[in-house]
Amino acid sequence: MTPGRWSRHDILDVDDWSREEFEMVLSTTEAMREVLDRPIKRTPVLRGKTVVLFFAEASTRTRVSFELAAKALSADVVNITSSGSSVEKGESLLDSVRTLQALGGDVIVLRHGSSGAPYFVADRVEASVVNAGDGWHAHPSQALLDAFTLRARLGTLSNKTVAIVGDVLHSRVARSNVHALRALGAEVVLCGPPTLLPAAWRCGHAPAGVRVETDLGRALEGVDAVMALRLQKERMSAGLLPSTREYARVWGITEARLAVTKPGAPVLHPGPLNEGVEIAAAVARGPRAVIEEQVTNGVAVRMALLYLLAGTEVPD
Repeated sequence: MTPGRWSRHDILDVDDWSREEFEMVLSTTEAMREVLDRPIKRTPVLRGKTVVLFFAEASTRTRVSFELAAKALSADVVNITSSGSSVEKGESLLDSVRTLQALGGDVIVLRHGSSGAPYFVADRVEASVVNAGDGWHAHPSQALLDAFTLRARLGTLSNKTVAIVGDVLHSRVARSNVHALRALGAEVVLCGPPTLLPAAWRCGHAPAGVRVETDLGRALEGVDAVMALRLQKERMSAGLLPSTREYARVWGITEARLAVTKPGAPVLHPGPLNEGVEIAAAVARGPRAVIEEQVTNGVAVRMALLYLLAGTEVPD
């Protein structure tokens, strides 16, 4: 990667990114936040470019965020969802890829329920592909907006400790956050019911710099930030939890449980929230919560990714 220029053709995962690549995205995001803070939240840098949003899995925050990001950069936007499209009639991913190629988009933003789908598409189209979430695998833009939000609050992620609590097993958000936070110098504590933690990680094979706990008190003690994960009922097999009430009783993030963290430790959640289950309403709406900041920063991060993929020089 040459100084000032992005070299990746696609954004599929962050598991092999260098710290310099993370820093480039985060610094570009700062410039995009300045655009969003203007009275007219638009810049013409992607005028004449087309961004195709192909969401084969339900989404609100991520899809709208990418659409707002593309429009803020003056790109043309084409929306494709499973509902009301040929996907609903049984069209295969390969046939959908051919349609995407024919549309002539410069960037394809893809969300799909099957892990690896963005890689399949990226191998078969000339456009750049951005993974907006694939199965249990990865959600790179979410990890980047979380890192940006945390750094804005903490000043740096070096030598900080972040607890990620909840359904780690099914969470592409957790996987991508582990890679991003570790690359930026943070330690990570993963916590949840044993049935919702990857077995290998629970048995001592977690990545370097990652600690796994099943006791929430130990996991939260002295941490600099907390991220609560949504219980992904749509991805769970039966029998992984006795009940959501039991989960809330043992692993729910409450004001009382946050007392052992660093003072004022921010609380994140990727949304949508199950209030009263993984996070208490008083926490989600309290002074520590940065959930609304995550949403706003999500637009800026996705603007940065689209901007960098367009091959434009990164501003000084």
